[in-house]
Amino acid sequence: MSSRKCPRCGLVNWADGGACKRCGSPLDGSAAPADAEEGGPRRGGGFVRRALVVVCVVLLILVGFYVSLLVTSEPVTPEQRKLIERAVALLGEKGLGEHTTALRRLASYRATDNWWNRWNGHRDAYAATNFPFEVVTLYPDFFAHPTDDTERAVVLLHEAYHLAGGDERAAFAGVWRDKQRLGWTKDKYGQTRVWHSVREFTQHNAPELFRCGADGKSNCLE
Repeated sequence: MSSRKCPRCGLVNWADGGACKRCGSPLDGSAAPADAEEGGPRRGGGFVRRALVVVCVVLLILVGFYVSLLVTSEPVTPEQRKLIERAVALLGEKGLGEHTTALRRLASYRATDNWWNRWNGHRDAYAATNFPFEVVTLYPDFFAHPTDDTERAVVLLHEAYHLAGGDERAAFAGVWRDKQRLGWTKDKYGQTRVWHSVREFTQHNAPELFRCGADGKSNCLE
């Protein structure tokens, strides 16, 4: 029995068959059935739909996680927010405006730990940031220990580095380098609790900033 080659996919079929066994195209070379012609696009469209479903599910999970951080913590009070706004404004006035956008427009300020912070625990600190959700928790020490808006700005500057995805080394090193621009100097603040705390943690996280002088242990930025 003779055979006929499919003009569409190349499969060899029996000559008495009217359509290809593989793709369904007519063996006489006429137009392929609509469903065969549209098979490719439908497969591509299915992949796109599946990808969109995955993206939507991921977004819903992220939004749910963000909302959970807010509902399991308390917001700052109006009085506390005024202190925050003054400190953020000071960063802009001192030429550090590049760090204020996230602090002013993206950060959600909370006064108590959310469930994620409680789950992970944290050391004594003035603040904590949940990146990339831009949730900033300000602990009672933030409002009690800094001597003025400048020292509160120092703490918020540290958190601004975290809001941008920076780690502890980047945050402490960045603040230590920017302290002169902010007016936070040893002459004025060298005896404050915030100064000693930040200096200690900067030495631990960015030791390269303290390898100057004859002894190789002095502050390189003083």
